[in-house]
Amino acid sequence: MAATSGNDITRIEGTVVSSTGSWYEVATALGTLNCRIRGRLRLKGVRSTNPVVVGDHVMVEPDGDNSAIVEILPRRNYVIRRASNLSKESHIIAANLDRALLLVTLHSPTTPREFVDRFLVTCEAYKVPVVIVIGKADTLSEEWAAEAEEFTAIYEDAGYEVMRLSSTTGEGVDEIRAMLRDHTTLVAGNSGVGKSTLIGSIDPTLDIRTGEISDSHQQGKHTTTFSTMYPLEGGYIIDTPGIKGFGLIDIDDKELCRYFPEMMRIAPDCRFYNCTHTHEPGCAVTEAVKEGLVAWSRYESYLKILDEDDKYRK
Repeated sequence: MAATSGNDITRIEGTVVSSTGSWYEVATALGTLNCRIRGRLRLKGVRSTNPVVVGDHVMVEPDGDNSAIVEILPRRNYVIRRASNLSKESHIIAANLDRALLLVTLHSPTTPREFVDRFLVTCEAYKVPVVIVIGKADTLSEEWAAEAEEFTAIYEDAGYEVMRLSSTTGEGVDEIRAMLRDHTTLVAGNSGVGKSTLIGSIDPTLDIRTGEISDSHQQGKHTTTFSTMYPLEGGYIIDTPGIKGFGLIDIDDKELCRYFPEMMRIAPDCRFYNCTHTHEPGCAVTEAVKEGLVAWSRYESYLKILDEDDKYRK
C-alpha cells in the first residue's frame, strides 16, 4: 500500500473492510484505521447513498481517532442496485471484486427467480463474474430436488456455473473454499439463505452471527447489519446484509439484452438490428422462447425489467 506526502500531510493507501454508514474500517500498512470521510467526497455529483463501500481502495490521512478518507481510487468493478422504490439514487454493495457468489434457496425461504435474474444483470453490466450456489442442499426433498435440476439447467444453459451447498453435510464447502483462495469474493442473497452460515463453515474461527427463519413469512431475519470483508484463504470474502429486492439502475433498455447471455447469443439472428425482442416480426429471441430454447422465466424477467424502467422514466 503506497504512502504519499504533500503539504506536510501523509496519505497512505488502504482498503475499506467494513462500513457502518458513517465510520469505515480501512486496512492499511499501519494497521486497521477507523475513518470518517471528508465532506468534499460527497460533493462530486455521486448519486449513491454510500459514496464509500467495502472493497474500495482509498487514500487515507492517518490521525488517530480523526483519520479520514480523502480520496476514492478508481474502481475495477462493483455490484450496484437501486436504493429504494422509485428512487433515482443507487446503493453500491461492494467494489473491486474477483467474483460474486449468489446464494439461493428453493424453500424456507424461496429465492424469487426475478431476484436472481436482476442480480445477474447488474453483474453482467459491471463485469463481475458470478457463480450461483443452491444452498441447504441437504433439505431438498424429491419435489425440491426436481426443481433444483430444472433451476440448474436454466442457468447453466444461460452460461453460469451452478453449485450445490450444504453447510450441514459439507457438500460443496471444500469446492467453494478452493474457489475463494487468493480472490476477493462477494457473498450475496436474500435474508435467510445462509450466507453467514456458509462463511462460518469455510472458516469456523470467524465470528459470524446467524439467525432463524421467520415462521410467519418464511423470510430470513437480518443477522448481518453492515457489509464486512474478512481475510480468507489468502483472499477476502465479503458478507453483506440480506437483500429483499434488487432494483436495477443505469441499465439502458437498448443494452439490456446484452446482459442475458443466452438471449444475446440469439439476438444477431433477429430480422431488425434494433429489435427490442418484445413484438417485432422475425425476432429470433421470441421464437427461441416459444421453442423452449430460452427459459420463459428468464424472458419474463427481461420484460419486467423493461417495464420497470418505463415507470422510472415517467
